[in-house]
Amino acid sequence: MLLGFPLLSLAIWVPIAFGIVVLFTGSDRNAGRARMIALIGAVLGFLVTLPLYTRFDPLAGGFQFTELAPWIESFNVNYHLGIDGISLLLILLNSFTTVLVVLAGWEVIRTRIAQYLAAFLFLSGFMNGVFSALDALLFYVFFEATLIPMFIIIGVWGGPNRVYAAVKFFLYTLMGSLLLLVALIYLYNVSDGSFSLLDYYQLPLPLTAQILIFIAFFMSFAVKVPMWPLHTWLPDAHVEAPTGGSVVLAAIMLKLGAYGFIRLSLPIVPDASHALAGVVIALSLIAVVYIGLVALVQADMKKLIAYSSISHMGFVTLGIFIFNAHGMEGAVIQMISHGFISGALFLCVGVLYDRVHSRMIADYGGVVNTMPVFAALFMLFAMANSGLPGTSGFVGEFMVIVGAVKVNFWYAAAAATTLVFGAAYTLWMYKRVIFGAVANRHVAALSDLGAREFLVLGLLALAVLVMGVWPNPFAEVLHASVNDLLNHVTQSKLP
Repeated sequence: MLLGFPLLSLAIWVPIAFGIVVLFTGSDRNAGRARMIALIGAVLGFLVTLPLYTRFDPLAGGFQFTELAPWIESFNVNYHLGIDGISLLLILLNSFTTVLVVLAGWEVIRTRIAQYLAAFLFLSGFMNGVFSALDALLFYVFFEATLIPMFIIIGVWGGPNRVYAAVKFFLYTLMGSLLLLVALIYLYNVSDGSFSLLDYYQLPLPLTAQILIFIAFFMSFAVKVPMWPLHTWLPDAHVEAPTGGSVVLAAIMLKLGAYGFIRLSLPIVPDASHALAGVVIALSLIAVVYIGLVALVQADMKKLIAYSSISHMGFVTLGIFIFNAHGMEGAVIQMISHGFISGALFLCVGVLYDRVHSRMIADYGGVVNTMPVFAALFMLFAMANSGLPGTSGFVGEFMVIVGAVKVNFWYAAAAATTLVFGAAYTLWMYKRVIFGAVANRHVAALSDLGAREFLVLGLLALAVLVMGVWPNPFAEVLHASVNDLLNHVTQSKLP
């Protein structure tokens, strides 16, 4: 609560409320009204999150802006919200991305416009709920609720194989989440009927129980990240999803898994987290190296960026499980940076697809001759994806590598290969699409960015540069939260 306003509740329910209003605009005859209401809802949803940052105390530990009210009293389930520096940045990223997605689909989506926009508003509210929930059942409800809008977005507005991709996405993530529910029910029983995450943090659990709980959590969160070898749903989902769906999927939804590791796995089962960290680190490094090589051979731009996301998210899980401040802060910074960069790259592909209706690299060439402004912005995002110093893509990766060196030099050496592979597949794609002579009549007929497209990509370019040149506003809110988490994780919870 701040000045009498429940800011976290507003961050959750403002976009959801506007999503409901947008649905009531009805058919596509009222498309203009639906777009305007959705934009107002997305902007207000972002504005109510700004005081969370301006009033956040970076020196204070624990959770801030807490809200507590009874929900299902017979099972001791509460509507309990609160954030630390980690969840604060993810809420801001989510709310900011929602505004961009609404703008990006302004003219592109021509059918069921109200339903499309409402789905993104619902999704934004649900994800803010995940990032702020301090009650385990509330966390689970929001965590599962995010599946529904994304399933609809892919299945209704996606490509030719959209139903297959939507069902595969839903089944993969749902099956993992069922194990999460089993683990939470076990914790409810051993904690004498509490669903409070704060209570779970203090539970003395035997190592065998911790390992089983960790595995249950891992199966749920690793699918969301996604980690190798549980990643196969992601390229299909990205290829078939509309541009806005790909942006939110890459920028925000992948972060739910990494956030789950931070909020549940590490503090609830710290001994098991240490015991199994080697497995997670190995899988993370496989993702960084192997998936980077897989990205090199992709002919579809969307699929290439999808594999790039898996590789870069390997950096995030590596940073989390090396258990030092540089790695953990680097992982969170990498999540935010990846949100900006991957979202921007998918929007760039969407700009080309809207004009040519092809995502294949071979169908382009010489785009710089007809779209110079677009080519310049695309170059910035490609360089950022390659980890160029001065862009946001460098900051998180550098911090994770520094943290990894303190643990094991070879971890850092393997992780650093992403700087080579990332530059190889990103810049090779850029060269073939943008440079050279005009490849065909479709490229010759291209028009440069419109005002709306320039606004969306320009805001992301600004975010990438500001974070790259001046990362302190992002990093300073993390210090106390990360130190609290690491201090907690180093304390054994064995009975």
